[in-house]
Amino acid sequence: MTKAQMENAIRNRYLDAIRDLLTSQGDEALTVSASELAIPCLDDDGNEAWAIVKVSIPRGTRNGEGGYTPYDGYAVAEDYAIDCAEKAQKKADAQAKKQAKIAKDEQKRAEKKALAEANKNLKELKNIPLGE
Repeated sequence: MTKAQMENAIRNRYLDAIRDLLTSQGDEALTVSASELAIPCLDDDGNEAWAIVKVSIPRGTRNGEGGYTPYDGYAVAEDYAIDCAEKAQKKADAQAKKQAKIAKDEQKRAEKKALAEANKNLKELKNIPLGE
């Protein structure tokens, strides 16, 4: 069996497994290409939408010598997890920075309001006539 035939057999095995699972759950899975299934579904508003499931057998990355460095799904998954964690950290940092700015602005407004109130009270004190 050639490499391409082995890859096709693996791809078809997983496409069949996915199709069987979806069909057993009452969903429809339409074959739209040698490596894709289209699943009709409805969005929250009842409008038709489509989910596409693609099964591919990656070769890897070119190694510059006319060949490929084999694909390593474990390394790719680890890189993805690290990337997601970094994005989550950046988002948390941005949110914390935003909250700190909001708190700082609120503090400034409170100080400004207190100063205005103090000035108002001082004016009222100046306007009180002295014991006549």
